[in-house]
Amino acid sequence: MAGKEIEKLIKAVAKLPALGTRSARRIVLQLLKKRDTQLLPLIEALQDVADNIKTCPICGNFDTEEPCSICTSSSRDGKTLCVVQDVADLWAMERVGFYKGKYHVLGGVLSALEGVTPEDLNLASLPQRIANEQIEEVILALPATVDGQITTHYILSKIKDSGVKVTTLAQGIPVGAELDYMDDGTIQLALSSRKNL
Repeated sequence: MAGKEIEKLIKAVAKLPALGTRSARRIVLQLLKKRDTQLLPLIEALQDVADNIKTCPICGNFDTEEPCSICTSSSRDGKTLCVVQDVADLWAMERVGFYKGKYHVLGGVLSALEGVTPEDLNLASLPQRIANEQIEEVILALPATVDGQITTHYILSKIKDSGVKVTTLAQGIPVGAELDYMDDGTIQLALSSRKNL
């Protein structure tokens, strides 16, 4: 059996999404076998991220800059704002390379079951951003789940008087799916076929 330090590492790795104890054991064993080429560079990369990554105060993205490089980019469409559930969704949209506007990361979706209220999310600043940045279109790129739909309706109720055009992702995203798990073509199709709300 492994020593307590190794067991502690296995338990920490097993807490990551989609990993159980068996997968964590295999990962840790691989890291230990390749200490110089995998473990030490991973430690260095993790420490670098821990020391340098910040949460953008405008959109909620992770970056070394504050505000992030997306918010400060002059080449992006400053009149379009895409509202996403999480940074993983922002990264999925960027991976596709089709969307050239700005983002607003909520940090989750409303959920009565899990006790997630509007105060728990980055919702309060959204109407203010729309007004201050003179946004012309808001794309609600939220999950096609019950909680995603509830969040969409809540946002609509808060921004309906702003006069902004509100669209949502259309065909291509199946009900119950999340953006982070979609392929690039599906996300691009959903973006190009978005519809008014």
